Amino acid sequence: MTTIQIELPDATAKAARAAGLLTPQALDRLLTDALKRQEAADSLLSIADRVAAAGIEPMSMDEINAEVKAARAERRQRGQVS
Repeated sequence: MTTIQIELPDATAKAARAAGLLTPQALDRLLTDALKRQEAADSLLSIADRVAAAGIEPMSMDEINAEVKAARAERRQRGQVS
């Protein structure tokens, strides 16, 4: 285990404490989620760079929405709600 000491504005610390966010479990969850989001963003940016280098045309928002709807429909068919 690692002990970390941080400085927060009093109002932020008070609100976080009241919301139950200053417990080791809550902070672990928050940091783990932030790390996952950062990893996903890095992966997406890496893919975007490769797509741009390959000269692939960007998708329109309508095309993106259609792909998202299709993926959600497929998950629903497999019993995985998104």
